[in-house]
Formats: sequence, structure tokens, C-alpha cells
Amino acid sequence: MISFDLYKKLKSPDGHISLEIKGNLEQGKLMSIYGPSGAGKTSVLRMLAGLLKADKGYIKVNGEIWFDTENEINLSPQNRRIGFVFQDYALFPNMTVLQNLEFALEKNQNNKIVNEMVEVIELGELIHKHPKMLSGGQQQRVALARALIRKPSLLLLDEPLSALDHEMRIKMQDYILKVHNNFNLHTILVSHQFSEVIKMSDQLIMINEGKVSKQGNASSIFIPKELASDLQLDLRIVELMSIEGVKYAVVLLENQLYKIKIDPESQNKYVKGGLIRIAVKDISIKDNQI
Repeated sequence: MISFDLYKKLKSPDGHISLEIKGNLEQGKLMSIYGPSGAGKTSVLRMLAGLLKADKGYIKVNGEIWFDTENEINLSPQNRRIGFVFQDYALFPNMTVLQNLEFALEKNQNNKIVNEMVEVIELGELIHKHPKMLSGGQQQRVALARALIRKPSLLLLDEPLSALDHEMRIKMQDYILKVHNNFNLHTILVSHQFSEVIKMSDQLIMINEGKVSKQGNASSIFIPKELASDLQLDLRIVELMSIEGVKYAVVLLENQLYKIKIDPESQNKYVKGGLIRIAVKDISIKDNQI
């Protein structure tokens, strides 16, 4: 179990904000911290890691006090068993994948853990390559493996997927969940994408200007109790085309192009770059088909 209650006065472009946040996280659970830029999300992770000192509060991890202002306890980052995956991966460019992983070993730690991480994160074919030779997804896997070398009590993920394209982002979400579950971790994820938060989180803390606005189950916070059964989509037209005298609008949806037949009576109102609305009535699923 991890519990924390933290207060920190932060500078922001608009002056100062007072960051106040508290939470509890059980072993094997993933918590997301969600909110707009400048809300204080990354600062929470930095305080948990010991990279930023809170003005007041405490951090307790599996019965051990990491930070407590009343008792003047403040463990250094080196003495907190954390794994931290940064938005920019923070890999050493002059080191190979293997060297990046070995650098994370503690003194006298058995290096068998490196081989274990190479196997778990499926990095075998990459170990002798330098980061510049890797794709964004591959670099992220290396960063994740490196964060796990010390077998952390707490895994911190700071917008780790924001630089990836949609398809790779989905794959890496699955990868992170697999690792999180396999190692039964406490994991805290900072993200600004609500679909990612819903998919990955057991718990959610939503903050805005340093204050907790909502807290609880991600699905219950984001998904209203009453939802429409009809689906309406406004799609951007990337091209207009004619096939055998029939007019079509070509639209982009989830990295896939589709052509939509345009009613002859309304075809003049659509232009390239404009929007077209499609509606699907009475959505239902039968035999895995919508």
C-alpha cells in the first residue's frame, strides 16, 4: 500500500498555484493523474520520486516512511525504490540498449535481472543498438525495462506515450499493462488523454490548478450514467471524388480512409477540408460485429 498527502506551492506562467493532493494505492493497482497542462501532474510524480521536496505532507510506501515533514524525514531519490519513465525517454545516447540497462543496476545487484528484462520487454534483437537507431516505441520499451531493473516499489510514468503515433500508443498501453500486472506493481501514470486513462486505470485523480476536482474510478468519472444509443460523427473531408457519376466524400477515421456516398441534392454544400456528419442509429453488437 502506498499513501501520500502532499502540499507544494508552485510557480506557474500565471503566478503561483498551491498543489494539494492525497491518495492511497494498493499493490497491483494503477492510478492515473489527469488534468490540463500546468495543473501540477508532473510535480506530483517528482515529489513522490524525491526530485522535488513538498512543503508539507508525507509519503508512506509499504510501511516505510519516505517523506514526512513533521518528523523531518526525506529519503533521497537513490533510497526510494522507484522506477521513473520520462516523456522523452531519457536514454543515454552514447550507450547501447544493453549498457543503458546495466547502468541502472544497483551496486552488487545480480545482473541476471538485465537478461530477464530483455526477455520480458522483448529487446533481444536490439541490445547492441544505440537509441538513435531505435523507433519511438522501441526506445519506450527500453526506458520501461530500465525503470524495472531495480524492481521498484513504485513505477512512475510521466506522459510516456505522448510522442508516439496512435497505433504504437495502443500497443505500448498494452505493453505497460502487461508489465504492470506481471510484476504486481504500484503504478502511477500521468496522462492528458482520457481514453488512455479509462483503459489503463484502476483509480483516477483529476486535478486542475493544483486542486483535486474528482477522484475515484476512471470509468465512473468519465462515462455518464445515460449515454445516447445513436452515434454521430463529424468527419473531415480529405477529398471529393466521382465514380461512375456518383459523388463520394473521402474521410479519415482512426488512420483509415473511407468513402461516403453523398446525396445528389446536398452534394454542393460539401467541400474539401470541410466536415460531413454521419449518423449510425440503434448501435448493437451481434456475433462480434457492430
